[in-house]
Amino acid sequence: MACVLITGADRGIGAALAFAYRRRGDRAIAACLGDGESLVAAGIEVAPGVDVTSMSSLIALRERLAATHLDILVSNAGVFHADSFGQLDFAAMQRLYDVNALGPLRVASALTPLMGQGGKFGILTSRVGSITDNATGGMYGYRMSKAAANQLGVNLHHELKPRGIAVMLLHPGQVATDMTRELSALGEFITPEESAAGLVRQLDALNAATPPEFRHANGQLLPW
Repeated sequence: MACVLITGADRGIGAALAFAYRRRGDRAIAACLGDGESLVAAGIEVAPGVDVTSMSSLIALRERLAATHLDILVSNAGVFHADSFGQLDFAAMQRLYDVNALGPLRVASALTPLMGQGGKFGILTSRVGSITDNATGGMYGYRMSKAAANQLGVNLHHELKPRGIAVMLLHPGQVATDMTRELSALGEFITPEESAAGLVRQLDALNAATPPEFRHANGQLLPW
């Protein structure tokens, strides 16, 4: 049985990951910004009040879990804000960076001390953070924050490899969640449960020999 901790697990992909891991018999810890009441009611182990923009919040979580060995850590917490060149909200863009790029770095700094040889750290990013794959432009703040998260993942690969911890950047697919509600014009969306199943498969395949990779939940290798 593995011990898995997922941040941003209040709902959507994070909650679906917690359920997916618990269903197969793992210990799933849902780190939630709120109280995770609906998850608790469903029998999921919840760590409430975890804010990835607050280092003190994450250190408090580490202290609560001091006797716990984490096998898999998934940095899932993220935010989205729509923008265009003619409508740039720089305060909102700074929040995107704080959550989507600095958030995973705080999570890694605070919680990887609970991990060891054979550990796996997955960062949920997005293919819109790919420079090569950017064929349309737009989404300035979101694209930039996710590109920064991708760079972070490569840095962490080099940082954590000597400790036996493997790192992977993961695109969850085009998933129907509260966060993507305003993006329906982009076409077909998969469910959080479908995305979670694919993400679990990619993390299962991750090991110490895996190079820095950016993968779609369906297994496709994505360009940086």
